[in-house]
Amino acid sequence: MIDHTLLRPTATFSEIEKVCDEAKQFSFAAVCVAPAYVSLAAKVLRGSPVKVCTTIGFPLGTETTGTKVWESRDAIANGAEELDMVLNLGFLKSGDDARVLQDIRSVREAAEGKILKVILETALLDREEKVRACRIAQSAGADFVKTSTGFSKSGATLEDVRLMRETVGPRMGVKAAGGIQSLSAAEEFVQAGATRIGSSASVAIVTGTAIIEEESKTWEK
Repeated sequence: MIDHTLLRPTATFSEIEKVCDEAKQFSFAAVCVAPAYVSLAAKVLRGSPVKVCTTIGFPLGTETTGTKVWESRDAIANGAEELDMVLNLGFLKSGDDARVLQDIRSVREAAEGKILKVILETALLDREEKVRACRIAQSAGADFVKTSTGFSKSGATLEDVRLMRETVGPRMGVKAAGGIQSLSAAEEFVQAGATRIGSSASVAIVTGTAIIEEESKTWEK
């Protein structure tokens, strides 16, 4: 249920390879890396059940739809099997739901059947906006709604995950990401309705080992 994540902008090739090896060791669902590292992750993970996940329109979601579509196609060509896209918050807050829907639907079509997760950035939305965003993502054919990029003012909350699960029902995936650093926290999010956990502290979660505070709270997905 864990997407083992390394989106820190200073990540090196050896660090990308390390998270891929860790994902194979612990049977994580996916490794989530920036688009520039998709081909490397795909090479390291080849032959394993671990999926390669990358970000689209990250972290603000304000790229044009055409840019997000191109980015999605490029990521898939390089070996990505799951895409985590950021919706356009400005469109949503402007009340232009049709434009938000088209943005997501275009990426859905470009994703060629790959898993698509839509990042809502819940810390920047009110309750009504969160519900609308979930419903739009569901209508667009996304596979998951996701709480956070981990690059905003705060990450996942149990309240938001419960609301997202209540809104999308039992069949759509809900990914909790941002600040989840322990097994107990991960279990609480699963109980609240999450079906996927995004974290850069994945190894600490499954092994119960200590993590470096600065690393865990910065660039956390």
